[in-house]
Amino acid sequence: MRLIHRVAELRAALADAEDTAFVPTMGNLHRGHVALVEQARQAGRPVVASIFVNPLQFGAGEDFERYPRTLAADCEKLAATGADIVFAPDLAEMYPEPQTYQVVPPLADELCGAQRPGHFQGVATVVLKLFNMVRPRYAAFGKKDYQQLFILKGLVRQFNLPIEVLAGETIRDEDGLALSSRNGYLSPAERAEAPRLYATLRAVAAELAAGRRDLAAIEAEAAAELGRHGWAVDYVSVRSQATLLPPQPGETALVALAAARLGSTRLIDNVEVGLNPV
Repeated sequence: MRLIHRVAELRAALADAEDTAFVPTMGNLHRGHVALVEQARQAGRPVVASIFVNPLQFGAGEDFERYPRTLAADCEKLAATGADIVFAPDLAEMYPEPQTYQVVPPLADELCGAQRPGHFQGVATVVLKLFNMVRPRYAAFGKKDYQQLFILKGLVRQFNLPIEVLAGETIRDEDGLALSSRNGYLSPAERAEAPRLYATLRAVAAELAAGRRDLAAIEAEAAAELGRHGWAVDYVSVRSQATLLPPQPGETALVALAAARLGSTRLIDNVEVGLNPV
């Protein structure tokens, strides 16, 4: 496995590649990232994983400075998983001059975007730059960041990029908590409480599957349940899988999404729901 820090070297290494599979990350890798690399390997070779903590997607007061940088350990995991290249640019290589930002759709200001202004603009900008650097045929992203996945699929469509987006299922601990690099911020007591987010979304999905359709009430009840256990809730929302907007009557492919904080740690999760047609 090669560790590459410069765009010119990366392009030279990939000059003859036609089916490159790409997994963008911010490092501090866990089993969810490993699963994405394994999924990418099934689609194409060589497999490139990037590691870059992107300042554009962090807002004021967020955890950019303390976000874990664990390059050596990450490279060991990627080598064991079968990645061929790790691309780890520094800030100057990634943003060599005043940055031009990618415009994102209005959906980027909803859900997580409402609480993190500019976040998805930063994500879209860095991913588009990485796509231009790696020029992959396949790119793998996890479903845990459901809104991010939706926006990036739209980016690929809007720019007619010859990239197939692979959606990886959320990888969870045995108690249901979705794996996240930020789970390491949780105190022992918070870690014990954290699986409630997934359990609450599963309860929302069960209500929907049972035929309940008063979405505002379902969302409010779920948020109140989390609040009773010490969560600061950003949102609980039921959306259409097709549009990520509030569902239209008769839509059967839905997704329940939530973001909430335990102490200083913000967690997100979602559960897809398939309803029987009425």
